[in-house]
Amino acid sequence: MTDIKSLYLPELSEYIKSINEKPFRAKQIYTWLHKDLCNGFDEMTNISKDLREKLKGDCDLTDIQKVTMQESKEDGTRKYLFSLSDGETVESVFMRYHHGNSVCISSQAGCRMGCKFCASTIGGLSRNLLASEMLDQIYKIQKDTNERVSNVVVMGTGEPLDNYDNLIRFIRILTDENGLNISQRNVTVSTCGLIPGIKKLMEEDLNITLAISLHAPNQKKREELMPVAKSFGYEDLIDACREYFDKTGRRITFEYSLVHGQNSSEDDARELSGALKRLPCHVNLIPVNPVRETGMKAPNTTEVAAFKNTLEKNGINATIRRELGRDIDGACGQLRHKRQTK
Repeated sequence: MTDIKSLYLPELSEYIKSINEKPFRAKQIYTWLHKDLCNGFDEMTNISKDLREKLKGDCDLTDIQKVTMQESKEDGTRKYLFSLSDGETVESVFMRYHHGNSVCISSQAGCRMGCKFCASTIGGLSRNLLASEMLDQIYKIQKDTNERVSNVVVMGTGEPLDNYDNLIRFIRILTDENGLNISQRNVTVSTCGLIPGIKKLMEEDLNITLAISLHAPNQKKREELMPVAKSFGYEDLIDACREYFDKTGRRITFEYSLVHGQNSSEDDARELSGALKRLPCHVNLIPVNPVRETGMKAPNTTEVAAFKNTLEKNGINATIRRELGRDIDGACGQLRHKRQTK
């Protein structure tokens, strides 16, 4: 069965040609899938019943199902639990900002990276998501809210570069002018630092934002928080980021979760400043969010401000992330593969 929602328009055109249908049918079907956001072939009312039946016989149409939706009483953020066709589940988050609505999606069911502060890795990796399953998180949220999504962050459950081919297919369909036509500049992909994937990504001719989950000022501290650092060294990662900027001209964002007593001192800030010197970048400081299994605590506001000020005094652009959805476990590092039990 063909995963029709994961097909590029030229691939869909080839399929339509192979079943002896008129070429313009491909554009009609693609529009139904990626602009009208239909849930089934029977909704495609401007194509014949015979063609709809043919599509049902040949193609799978991804249609993830909303299991629950929690809405934050603090800021209106919505966290969705979606069920996939095989019973796997993923979480996604809808956030409203002054500059537009943003959705944080998952790229895998589970995660095998093992970052110590993150709930998404608890239980390990079940499988990669299809491009269609990544797209459908956005489609279902846009239909549920009846509000346009203008920004997409691939920063939910999973490591996007560990699902590389489906990620690239997802980005190209998401930003296709024949679909939702979201600007590539409004798409952010977050990685824990898989250097081979970063080097492949820089050759894709995409204008997305690359976010690196760095979380430490040196190799030793990074290894304590992120097992992946044992495979990809700190200096090698920073060098890959410099190469990425030189190739694409796109400024790197570094995500830095501040953990009290581990990586949040002013000395850590000074060392981080030295590591990022002369690299066009932005550091997004994230006081670590509570996850009951980790026991990690965020530094106080004075310590966070001092860390930020030290970076800025050393010429590093930095902001403190405004965390949305913390009261519903929808903030950074809080998304899970399985529904949490009390």
